[in-house]
Amino acid sequence: MTINQNLNTAKRQRRDEFYTQLSDIENELDHYWDHFRDKVVYLNCDDPTVSNFFHYFSRNFRELGLKKLITTCYKSRNRDMFSQHDQERAIYLEYSGTRNETGIPDDDEIITYPLKGDGDFRSAECIELLEQSDIVVTNPPFSLFREHLGQLVDSSKKFLIIGSQNAMTYKEVFPLIRDKKVWLGVNNGGIKWFEVNPDYEILSANRQKWENGKKYLSMGNVNWFTNLDHSKRHEEMILVERYSPEEYPTYDNYDAIEVSKTKDIPRDWDGAMGVPITFLDKHNPDQFEIVGMGEDNGRGQSGDLWQGGSLKCLVNGKAKFKRIFIKRI
Repeated sequence: MTINQNLNTAKRQRRDEFYTQLSDIENELDHYWDHFRDKVVYLNCDDPTVSNFFHYFSRNFRELGLKKLITTCYKSRNRDMFSQHDQERAIYLEYSGTRNETGIPDDDEIITYPLKGDGDFRSAECIELLEQSDIVVTNPPFSLFREHLGQLVDSSKKFLIIGSQNAMTYKEVFPLIRDKKVWLGVNNGGIKWFEVNPDYEILSANRQKWENGKKYLSMGNVNWFTNLDHSKRHEEMILVERYSPEEYPTYDNYDAIEVSKTKDIPRDWDGAMGVPITFLDKHNPDQFEIVGMGEDNGRGQSGDLWQGGSLKCLVNGKAKFKRIFIKRI
């Protein structure tokens, strides 16, 4: 079973509670510290205290200059175990800093409150907590990624969340990326290991491991999605290749040239180019404009570059993988 099949299985089963490792959180959050001073951070898909997001923010609360930390979890009232989704009512936690010198919160400084409902991020109670917050940071259920991101954008909140690389091409997500309302974080792609429930079924032996009594599942093509600015987003891509019609053929059905690798973007072509979706990890909005994407069932995602026929990008009748269309600024 491939890595992506593991992800698809999780989507089908909606058993997609994957707990992010502290090292992955630290590697990403270190690029955003300036955004958090005097802010209320809301972790709205996190099993209280089991969540490494909660550990990270509570232990760095003072250095980050946070105002408050709030966390909720779906159908869970147990602070020390994985969510079993066996409670009709849930809890939420609030933390406003510690007085001790270590910076590690004491138990009595983490205040627990009951919720009337199940803690679903879409519930009225959790939306009320969202309205009180400034920044949402979490790993939402992959099966609900569209709804979770849509809620954050509609509420005009700042956020840093985790999702599948394929989410970039969702019809609900791509327009947000095109319109500069969402972009990728810093550490994207590659293989990441997520802690899962001990009874979580992993069909491929080389996609699982046990460490210190905890079970982990590996996944590839996992990205950070955000609207918090960071320095990587403004790094200029150095272009060295030159255009030639032999190296860069025009699509049969799109008014753009095919660029099969991001590193091969020609420096002397000013028209539209089709590039792999992984280009978005290197996208600098000061250097390139995102024009569109290969059509999605004729819904007009191409930015008027589609000329009819097959919805896939074709070169001499052969289909290419999904392409993002860009132009140099």
